[in-house]
Amino acid sequence: MSTTLTPARTAGPSTGTPQHRGAPASALSGRQLIAALPAALRGLDPRRLWDAPVVLVVEVGAAFTTVLAALDPSVFAWAVALWLWATVLFATLAEAVAEGRGKAQAASLRATQRQTTARRVVGGAGVVSSGAVDGPPTEEVPSSALRVGDVVVVAAGETIPSDGDVVEGVASVDESAITGESAPVIRESGGDRSAVTGGTVVLSDRIVVRITAQPGQTFVDRMIALVEGSARQKTPNEVALNVLLTTLTIVFLLAVVTLQPFATYSGATQDLVVLVALLVCLIPTTIGALLSAIGIAGMDRLVRRNVLAMSGRAVEAAGDVDVLLLDKTGTITLGNRQAADLLPAPGVTPESLADAAQLSSMADETPEGRSVLVLVKERFGLRARPEGDLVDAVLVPFTARTRMSGVDLPGADRRVRKGAAAAVTHWVRSTGGHAGADVAATVDAISASGGTPLVVAEQVGSSPARVLGVIHLKDVVKEGMRERFDALRAMGIRTVMVTGDNPLTARAIAAEAGVDDVLAEATPEDKLALIRREQQGGRLVAMAGDGTNDAPALAQADVGVAMNTGTTAAKEAGNMVDLDSNPTKLIEIVEIGKQLLLTRGALTTFSIANDVAKYFAILPAMFVGAFPQLDVLNVMRLHSPESAILSAVVFNALVIVALLPLALRGVGYRPASASAMLRRNLLVYGVGGLVAPFVGIKIIDLVLSLLPGIA
Repeated sequence: MSTTLTPARTAGPSTGTPQHRGAPASALSGRQLIAALPAALRGLDPRRLWDAPVVLVVEVGAAFTTVLAALDPSVFAWAVALWLWATVLFATLAEAVAEGRGKAQAASLRATQRQTTARRVVGGAGVVSSGAVDGPPTEEVPSSALRVGDVVVVAAGETIPSDGDVVEGVASVDESAITGESAPVIRESGGDRSAVTGGTVVLSDRIVVRITAQPGQTFVDRMIALVEGSARQKTPNEVALNVLLTTLTIVFLLAVVTLQPFATYSGATQDLVVLVALLVCLIPTTIGALLSAIGIAGMDRLVRRNVLAMSGRAVEAAGDVDVLLLDKTGTITLGNRQAADLLPAPGVTPESLADAAQLSSMADETPEGRSVLVLVKERFGLRARPEGDLVDAVLVPFTARTRMSGVDLPGADRRVRKGAAAAVTHWVRSTGGHAGADVAATVDAISASGGTPLVVAEQVGSSPARVLGVIHLKDVVKEGMRERFDALRAMGIRTVMVTGDNPLTARAIAAEAGVDDVLAEATPEDKLALIRREQQGGRLVAMAGDGTNDAPALAQADVGVAMNTGTTAAKEAGNMVDLDSNPTKLIEIVEIGKQLLLTRGALTTFSIANDVAKYFAILPAMFVGAFPQLDVLNVMRLHSPESAILSAVVFNALVIVALLPLALRGVGYRPASASAMLRRNLLVYGVGGLVAPFVGIKIIDLVLSLLPGIA
């Protein structure tokens, strides 16, 4: 049955963080562990452990030790068997906790789903395209009956029944059930903001939507499947690491199996329980137990930042990105050019220019026109005009044809105009006036700097019009962008700004923002060609986009992040979807990808390094009876051979639980070169992996020495 979301009616603050995402990713409570325990017990099924060979070997060893303990009971044998089973359980618990977080998010989403009634247009798109849009005949059907291509009408207060594209109308839509963002968004036909998601609510006006998803295949359905982890497959890096762990396990298995003949030959035949304990402690149990949890947690961290990764491969690729393509408008800059300065013509005071700029912008509803009003208010204190000053005034709105706005004041016999330099200059000349060389030089200087000049002029009576000055519009770079690009550069990532602006303007913005390169006057073909060139050079490329014209590049990029506000084509082409539609989140995605890879590397280093300490605990204990000289290797001065072996087994199990929060949260990442990260990894987790077991095993040995039955 097709279902849709019931939107959250009480959204939290506009933080961009969904209200249904649950606890912080770093939290690990006892309640979570208890809730994950049933799944962990089910995970003990050997058929579920084929993909985790290290854990499977531990389980086989635990079963074998249990049989040996039953045949020849002793406190030592039963204790080893118990802790080996605990090791397996802790390994399955780690994966169960990681998966449980995603399933909890999916459950909260599923709980809000409900069947809705849709007003389907009888006759489909043909009725709408024929012009019968004031009231096309409709029929009420359940949302589960909708199919791809159906057209539905959604009015204010109604729920959008399924995913689709707006084919007519414009409306504000509440998407808080999906994004957690309380502020409504605008959805309209014919642009890159036409896609709507089932379960969101139309707040105003009315739209006609063409359905683009079959029942059970909507964006929310895919979102639930992704956060549950059911769609997660092992990434190439994870597969390669599994191969390495399997190889190490086989090597240590052969070493332990061949150890017994040599031990028998030397007169130090070993108990099979001890050999199993040695094998479990020497194979990379820690990373083998946590590997799956690390991968699941990486995708979970993206979900908590409102990014859906369509595959684990995409998350992993984000960690290896070399080149980052960012759109200029709305990503690097605020999105609309803002008035930055007023430059009076010779003989004109700044106050006179500000007064004329305000008057001529009153009928300009563009963002640029509103920014002029803000500038004169902040810089000159000019506020809204009293109504008496504008009696009989004729407002001249800005249009794309005239490229000017202004006002005619009959009482003062005054006309004021503001607009593109060529348009206003032509108007001035039509009255017999001229712009002047100084104004032309100012216009050229602003254009050369990458800005946009708007010329302000006035005509009083029948005299020729004169130019009062120039308004400097410029793209405003978002605060903190240069620092973010510096951080990316420290990661070894080259940033490329993609824009349709001319090269002169593009270079000016790029220099101010601090990006490494720029692609100006970019067409869809140019973007695609650039990505292919970079990939042919062996580099991984990430980019963000929201339009249909971005779809080819999103599909070609190794990490293609589609904006949720974008078109269906863009979302289908990318391998990630940003629910907040914030292109700068590419930077966070790269950081999470690098954090995922760093976490795997760190815990692998720790796992292999702590085998050294377990070697010093177990091997001397095994052979010290036959070769007293080996006591010199007992650097930890452990109580007895039995307590030494059992201490190593207990530590081997407990370290999995101790490192689980780190696996879920991820290793802290800060921008640095690859060599610096390697040094940090070796110093923190390599040295830590050597030291921690010495301390932990010694403490456990002191506790065990106080217990009866342990010699």
